[in-house]
Amino acid sequence: MKIGTALSNNATKALLLGSGELGKELAIALQRYGVEVIAADRYANAPAHQVAHRSHVLDMTDTVAVKNLIALEKPDFIIPEIEAIATQALLDIEAEGLCTVVPNARAIQLTMNREGIRNLAAEQLKIPTSKYAFAESFAELQTAVDNGIGYPCFIKPTMSSSGKGQSMVKSADQLEAAWDYAKSSGRVDTGKVIVEAKIDFDFEITLLTVRAKDEHCEIKTHFCAPIGHVQENGDYRESWQPQAMSPAALKTSQDIAFKITNEIGGLGLFGVELFVNGDDVWFSEVSPRPHDTGMVTMVTQNQTEFDLHARAILGLPVYAGYHSAGASAVILGGINAKDVVYEGLEKALTVPTSEIRLFGKPEAFVNRRMGVALATADTVEEARTRALKAASMIVIKG
Repeated sequence: MKIGTALSNNATKALLLGSGELGKELAIALQRYGVEVIAADRYANAPAHQVAHRSHVLDMTDTVAVKNLIALEKPDFIIPEIEAIATQALLDIEAEGLCTVVPNARAIQLTMNREGIRNLAAEQLKIPTSKYAFAESFAELQTAVDNGIGYPCFIKPTMSSSGKGQSMVKSADQLEAAWDYAKSSGRVDTGKVIVEAKIDFDFEITLLTVRAKDEHCEIKTHFCAPIGHVQENGDYRESWQPQAMSPAALKTSQDIAFKITNEIGGLGLFGVELFVNGDDVWFSEVSPRPHDTGMVTMVTQNQTEFDLHARAILGLPVYAGYHSAGASAVILGGINAKDVVYEGLEKALTVPTSEIRLFGKPEAFVNRRMGVALATADTVEEARTRALKAASMIVIKG
């Protein structure tokens, strides 16, 4: 692997499609290896815009706009950070051999739409999942629920992230509102929603899985210690590492993660979400990029999830081990306002081993992630207590 000099004629360039908090950390990780980073998003001054060499604002679902940007920048790597992207543009660019789509264009196409990845996992690879169905109308949704899915169930857009458009439905009188919400709140309206039966699980995990080359240039799969997390309305609020689980469940989780990522192929880090009940494990979702719950690795691992992704993309060896128990807790906006100020940072950082990351988003919303508190400790329980305490001390004002 050769890396050129950033901002020169021989620069090695990476184009981020999506420039949120995950993209910001990835941009920094790539720049540590001398990569020239270009960050694109649908709005100006996104977090990764603030640290990239250059930035662009465009509708990333617009095939022509995406192709024009790629033609302008001529990147060596295209690294999607979000789901709502014009996948046809990536397929065309990859077919022409102009650059490397991370991990590959097929992976982006599969994982941006829950229908594609669920069919791959459940139908093709025969991986255990919750009972599910797709519906193109409210009548189809009602039939699917009545004929086997049952209540409670989850209604989700086929294309969304961070819990947008997701609802838990406990009774028939809630079904139509959930349908309307899923249709209106996904990143893109694909015409379908997915309905999933509720699984009784002890906990859910993110298993960060890395496909990277070793010193012999052979692709190996590496697993980080499992990450436990708490979600509210489909969006993460806390995460911790490691999540305690039985050896049998860990082995099954790794087998599932290997099977799905090996089928997807390419190089990079994947966030594989799984439900665990005793020794039983069910596949939920996979993201071919760093995962929001994986922000905890910024204090638990020598190589964070962003370092691992950057190294794998560049063909460099990785180390996925962790050095201490840790936790993260989200700092929510709490208000709808622009030009916000943050108070309490000096108090939050008095919490032992705490770290605060403020993302620098240009506008706050009540439930928007504006930052994250991190902490380590001898035990996961103490780390969670510290992270939550630090997060609670940050106050966001208009």
